[in-house]
Amino acid sequence: MSRKKEATNNVQRFREELLLSKAELARRAGVSVLTIDRVERGMGCRVDTKRKIILALGMKVSDRNKIFGEGPGGSSEA
Repeated sequence: MSRKKEATNNVQRFREELLLSKAELARRAGVSVLTIDRVERGMGCRVDTKRKIILALGMKVSDRNKIFGEGPGGSSEA
């Protein structure tokens, strides 16, 4: 049984700390609620989508590793 490994991230934790609903974060980021749900479940997304989410959470793009947790070898460019 091979399952595609899902990446872990802190989007849900940061969103909840800001008391934001998925719908509000999606509105601020300019993406769909479904996209936020998928990202929170660890599914991949485009670099531009990551950038939008980071900025919607009130963080800097340079803080991307705090949210998406990608280290060396990962596609952490946002």
